[in-house]
Amino acid sequence: MSALVLTTASKITCPHQGTAILKTSNTSAKVGGAYALLVSDVHNVVGCPFMIGQKYSPCKTIEWSQGAQDVKVGGTAVLFINSIGKCLSPENSTQGVAIKQPIQTVGKAQ
Repeated sequence: MSALVLTTASKITCPHQGTAILKTSNTSAKVGGAYALLVSDVHNVVGCPFMIGQKYSPCKTIEWSQGAQDVKVGGTAVLFINSIGKCLSPENSTQGVAIKQPIQTVGKAQ
């Protein structure tokens, strides 16, 4: 089974609609003209409005697991639509799972 690769052109948000800033350490592999994201990448989140009671608790970063098994860049798995991104608070508490839109329609991983 194959799935779309996530790239710097993808749209990724936290569950509260904060936007992930998509930067990657990958400087060699592109899909549809944009760099493929790696499972080791950590993305900052901006604009998350999440509150816990009266306390502002925005998602600050997204950390990834479950990269592609068969597609790697420099030995590191690329992210694909089935990868799981944990959205973390400033205290590193998980506040949900990232919402992903891959954008491109080519470049699939397994």
